[in-house]
Parts: sequence; structure tokens; C-alpha cells
Amino acid sequence: MTPDPTFTAAHRKRRHIDVCLTEEVDYQSVRTGLERYRLPYNALTQTDLHSVDLSTEFLGARLRAPVLIGAMTGGAELSGIINRNLAAAAQQLGIGMMLGSQRVMIDDPATAVSFDVRGVAPDIPVIGNIGLAQLGPDLVPGLRDALAEVGADAVAVHTNPLQEAMQHEGDTDFSGSIGRLREVVEAIGYPVVLKEVGHGIGAAAAAELVDCPLAAVDVAGAGGTSWARIEQFVRYGEVRYPALAEWGIPTAQALAEVHQLLPDMPLIASGGIRTGMDAAKALAMGAQMVAVARPLLAPAIESVEAVVDWLQCFLHELLICLHGCGAADLTALRRRGVCAAG
Repeated sequence: MTPDPTFTAAHRKRRHIDVCLTEEVDYQSVRTGLERYRLPYNALTQTDLHSVDLSTEFLGARLRAPVLIGAMTGGAELSGIINRNLAAAAQQLGIGMMLGSQRVMIDDPATAVSFDVRGVAPDIPVIGNIGLAQLGPDLVPGLRDALAEVGADAVAVHTNPLQEAMQHEGDTDFSGSIGRLREVVEAIGYPVVLKEVGHGIGAAAAAELVDCPLAAVDVAGAGGTSWARIEQFVRYGEVRYPALAEWGIPTAQALAEVHQLLPDMPLIASGGIRTGMDAAKALAMGAQMVAVARPLLAPAIESVEAVVDWLQCFLHELLICLHGCGAADLTALRRRGVCAAG
């Protein structure tokens, strides 16, 4: 039976892009929670703005700033343009990049070109991507080949039960997924990052990861883009279940809960990180890295330069945040911490 072309993977990936560009896909009532905190300001800072050091190490690579371009897309023709522009910008700025889900690449090798970024980004850490619901021993050889083909340094496993429940013919069986995750972490031969897609990893999930040898956890909290909202636009052309579109653990709460339960785990803060101040607060709260995705989508369709311009503004604000709170580097920023908003 010929599959309905309306819901082929490549078509759905393109619909995701279109919806993100044309519809209100951010949470409408939920905020990241970062607004509840203040970065301490120091009028007698002893730092030189031009000497503030944002450099860090992540997954064995030296980066010029603690920033990743978050996972966005892959599979559609436009996805290739987006990914190459994002990767070229990351190479220019010395930051890392996550690819979109490579499941489509495993199922349809012709889509691999949309994930091919090493030609424009030979030096940065590139993180591959696969869904937890699809993960299993049978998928490991194909995933390993897909990671090798794109020159990935690590793989992100995204857990997204709410998004899948909203998706037409989504993968909704997550039973046994924790066991499969542990098996794949041990078998895949790449560092594994566990991430959500924007509805948050909190205390209940973190408790299951205490002895799991992950390389990092991306809390991907609520307050930015709602994938339950996007999938409803793709599936129904409207938000039919508004309460589900607003469901999740706010980013600041997710970061605090996971950091408390997994104090030694490298954490990535994503989900509504829109400004350098957002990034500074998240880093001061214990994140090793921050990730930004949807704000870069439209610039990535435009050009490499547009992506670089957006990120340079973001990084400049982050630099000023460190300078203004008297932190010469990221270690000092984390010592400063945050305080509750008045």
C-alpha cells in the first residue's frame, strides 16, 4: 500500500518548518521561570569586558562559548540549507551544533544530504540525534552508520512522549525505554546526551538516570517552543488541545531539579533561552551549556551571515552579563549564582 504522502517523514519535516515560521508556536501561558531570578549586579566589578573568557570544554572539545545550536530539522530539502547555514555559523563562532532527528536518514538514505554539514564545519562538535521511542538493538547498527556518515562526535537521544502523542501515527509506546536507553549507551560507542524537545526533564525522570553513564542531559524545559503545539498545527491545522500545548516543566525548574538529583552530570539548559541574560542565569544556576534553536530558524533560511549576526548579539549580551556581575569567566559566574527576583 502506498503511504499517504501527506504524512511521509520528509513532508512532516517540511511542515514543521512551515508551522514554526507562520504560527504562534511558543507557550502562551508558561514561561521559562528564569524571570523569577536575577543575576547579581556588581557596580565595582574588577573585570575588563574585552578580557572576559567564555571558553569552555564540552564532550572533549574546546569551544569559544558555552553555546550549542539546538536540534531543529533534517530530511527535507530546505533542511539541508538550514543545517549547512547553521553549521557554517557555528564553525565561524567556535560553538557546537545538534542535528535534527536522523531517523528519517536511517529509513531513507537519500535524505542524508540534508544532514551533511562537515564540509562547512570541520572542527566543531556535531551531535547526532535519534528518538528514544525508536531506540532498540535493531536500530543500533543503522544509527552507528548514520552517525559515522555525518561525522558526529556524540548522539542526542530525545525523549518526547507528549510530542509523539500529538503526532499523526507517532511512536507512543515508551514502555521499556529506560532499559533500552541504558543498553544503547553501553553499546553505541558514542557519548550519549539525553534530551527533551521542550516539555522538560524534571525530578521524576532524573531519578531514573542516577547510575546511567550519560555524557550530558539537556533539560529542554517549557517556556519556549511547544512541540505539542506544533504537532497539533501539523496534524489538525489548529490547536485542538490547548491544555496539552501548555504542559511541561519550566526550564528553570527542570534545571534545578536535575542539578539537585544529578549534581555531577553535565547539564545543557534549553527551552526558551532567547537572550544572553537568559543564558547567563542558566549557566549561573549550574548548566554547563545552553542551547538555542527556533530563534535561529528564519536566519538560517536567509544566510550564514544572518545566523552569525543573531548569535553575535546573543554572545555579546552574555559577555556583558559576566562583566556586570564581576565574573571574569564561567567558573566565576557559577560562583556568583543567582538571587530571587524582588
